[in-house]
Amino acid sequence: MAGTLYLVATPIGNLGDVTARALETLRTAGFLACEDTRHSRILLDHFGITGKDLVSLPAFAEGQRAGRILDRLEAGEDCALITDAGSPGISDPGEKLVAEALERGLKVEPVPGATALVAALSASGLPTGRFHFLGFLPRKGPERRAMLDEVAPLSATCVLYESPRRLAETLVDLQEAWGDRRACVARELTKLHEEFVRGTLSALVARYAGEETRGEVVVLVEGRTGEQRWSEDELLRALESGLARGEKLKPLSTELARRAGWPGQEVYRLGLGLKQR
Repeated sequence: MAGTLYLVATPIGNLGDVTARALETLRTAGFLACEDTRHSRILLDHFGITGKDLVSLPAFAEGQRAGRILDRLEAGEDCALITDAGSPGISDPGEKLVAEALERGLKVEPVPGATALVAALSASGLPTGRFHFLGFLPRKGPERRAMLDEVAPLSATCVLYESPRRLAETLVDLQEAWGDRRACVARELTKLHEEFVRGTLSALVARYAGEETRGEVVVLVEGRTGEQRWSEDELLRALESGLARGEKLKPLSTELARRAGWPGQEVYRLGLGLKQR
């Protein structure tokens, strides 16, 4: 009989957040797949879990190393996957391993627990009924802008992870792409220096400008509110009016996308069509 792949959530900071089921799974699994075995040993030693066979599964090598783990599962061993913090597969290694395990017909079982995005959302003060998780944004360039344009019309709260080194830059990009919405920066969740800073994007831009931020960061931004998405006819009329006033297409498209609830690339495409007529 084939083994089971357990996806074991580990604490995101406070070790008291580990579940009894997680510890039992780590003790009984045949072997553990770890994002970083050195980090995992610290966690295991804290809870007195010794003598485990640890296999390294970092994000950059997940595709190459998944096969050996799956072979052991097919041979009958149970495997517990853990990452450095939180739930495997959520902006952490695990997505490829799970997909390939299911393709082989293997059993995959979650052992849920702490995850930064839910902890941050629950205490953010922003709407929680619907949310859209972006993970980590592309660092720069057209891919980054395209993702921001894609979700700009959504009324759901947007949640993303960010490096503390890029937080100030990202807040500026969010304000430029989405306007001055309500937002929250959650930092060092469940740790000694846990911090929630709530306000508008413009206030957060000012707060973090030039500041050296430390720790893990979750950024949450309120979804689009107010007026409904413009129709294509309304958007074309606004483009024609702006171009007739001599405005340049790129900044005009950016501003109209924010106001109309359309992706910026789509507005720019429509504007190019007008100019070519």
